[in-house]
Amino acid sequence: MIKEFPSDFRFGTSTSAVQIETAFEHDWQGFVARDNSIFDRTTDHELQWEKDAVIISSLAPNYRMSLMWSKLQRGPLASLDREAVEHYKKLLTELKLRGVDIMLVLHHFANPVWFSQQGGWSNAQSIDWWLDYVKKVILEFDEFVSLWNTFNEPNLYISLGSLAGLFPPQKLNPFYAWQVLKNLSSAHKHAYELLHTLSPDKPVGISHNASILEADNLLGILPAKITDWWYMEFIPGWFEQCDFFGLSYYSRIGYDPMPVTYLNSPEKLINKGKAYDDMWEYYPEGLGICLDRYWKRFRKPIIITENGMSTGDDTKRIESMYDYLHIIHAAIDKGIDIRGYYHWSTWDNFEWNLGLSYRFGLYGCDPITKERFKRPSADVFSAIAYSKKLIPLITSDPHKVLTPAQ
Repeated sequence: MIKEFPSDFRFGTSTSAVQIETAFEHDWQGFVARDNSIFDRTTDHELQWEKDAVIISSLAPNYRMSLMWSKLQRGPLASLDREAVEHYKKLLTELKLRGVDIMLVLHHFANPVWFSQQGGWSNAQSIDWWLDYVKKVILEFDEFVSLWNTFNEPNLYISLGSLAGLFPPQKLNPFYAWQVLKNLSSAHKHAYELLHTLSPDKPVGISHNASILEADNLLGILPAKITDWWYMEFIPGWFEQCDFFGLSYYSRIGYDPMPVTYLNSPEKLINKGKAYDDMWEYYPEGLGICLDRYWKRFRKPIIITENGMSTGDDTKRIESMYDYLHIIHAAIDKGIDIRGYYHWSTWDNFEWNLGLSYRFGLYGCDPITKERFKRPSADVFSAIAYSKKLIPLITSDPHKVLTPAQ
């Protein structure tokens, strides 16, 4: 049975500038990742942008992206660098000509070195510095943007950067985390007002990273409940001012009492017969649980701003795509106002603290040559994105790549 999505539903793919462009004076530059990749040269997007525009437009009519703040603004309150502005305008013009609508993310984890050296988001001045950047971005790029996304996943950014020490600035400091949360929240609220003043007709949203955080045994009950409260309830409540609630979803994380992931304890998932990808437990029904949870809490239109699977097995990627889209379709039928779905990611990129070997892309990217290559999932997703129809999959062999029924 073919399932159709609403005519105004947005299908798209998603990237972030820092993960696909060569590093330029930002706080991730030189970071040594889990797989020993050095965060410097990523996928050469700044050199291959014309080819990449073709790939982006072939996959979907919508694209969620960011700009590299450190490249655009070289100091506090500085004018935007004209060469960087013109480069991004060339890319955005090409995408516009190809009929691609843009959701622009204004902050996707990385900060300029000059910003970090002055305390980053723990410094109260960070709000004014960032809002100055936001205003200048609106004035330069508003004509290319259909949707604004202020911060990408503040709950993940704060938790991994300020409490777990995994992201820059690699703090393990609750007081620091509290200052960052207050400043990010204030910056978001002021940016929301600024965007509605200077770009009044375009929706402004936030995006949050959502997971199912549950106990796997009695020892896991307390840490799971505390983490769920902090990550899924408390931090999102600081970013309620929005026109749409962006939700990124990838996994379930069990606690026993430590977090159980494929990254840190693969044998636990394997021994329990759990489904998994290269990073986490695979639990697609959790997306439906999170959609229901945040719809009941906020009653805001929801956009899935990121969703995908880290795997070298493209058959699994296609199966997961169908799993998730069936769940989204069912949620829409239940009355949840879901406006779009952005697949992560357009092509393989540098997966933050993990490195180049974690593959989320509908297109692959050779880690040495940086050449892109199409995976079968690219054509499957493109067919769905442009038809807005979920056509049943057929296969005579469960080990072969699935293809849409004709």
